[in-house]
Amino acid sequence: MTQSRSTRQPQPRLTHPLRQAWTQVVRTARRTTADGLVVGTSGNVSARVGDTVLVTPSGVPYDRLGPRDAVAVDLDGQQVLGTLEPTSELPMHLAVYRETDAEAVVHTHAVHATAVSTLVDELPAIHYMTAALGGPVRVAAYALYGTDELADAMIEALRDRSGCLLRNHGTVVHGATLDQAFDRTAQLEWMCRVWLTAVSVPGRTPTLIPPDELRRAADKLSGYGQPS
Repeated sequence: MTQSRSTRQPQPRLTHPLRQAWTQVVRTARRTTADGLVVGTSGNVSARVGDTVLVTPSGVPYDRLGPRDAVAVDLDGQQVLGTLEPTSELPMHLAVYRETDAEAVVHTHAVHATAVSTLVDELPAIHYMTAALGGPVRVAAYALYGTDELADAMIEALRDRSGCLLRNHGTVVHGATLDQAFDRTAQLEWMCRVWLTAVSVPGRTPTLIPPDELRRAADKLSGYGQPS
């Protein structure tokens, strides 16, 4: 899985669907900062529109991003829009879009999730919202950030899941929309905080939700919310 770059001049025009998607990407990236899921310019966000992936640029504070800063690549990693350099974690985002039906990806360095990634190989089913991510959340093997090795490890951890932890690094979560991907990210960080809190009580072992109950929760969650 090798990332390639185009030598042609990126197209300067934002179509209406891409403009809308870019607005959502920036809004979601700012939410990750506001909610303490990232610090500075760490983490990244992307959204897919057809065969085009809009992604946050590398090293630019999210509050400085505007319509003229939009960055987009195709599924081969060739830049088709913008002049800013895409995020260094582009291989992870592209791997998710190639291997799943995701339309949005959120990557963070959330504190509790990162702490959990250093302690276990899988976040146990501490809460029924585990079902919203497909089951107990796996931890991807450590690899250097921005590499194909990390992207490959992430894809393995994401098998049948919509989120995973990255060893000594953070989280990757995908969804059908950016709102869904962000909500799942926030839920994952919350569950990691709950688990860390529970296991810190001396002499006590947290109870976990068994697989059959997780399946029941998944069925119920599929109909959660208002009728569409």
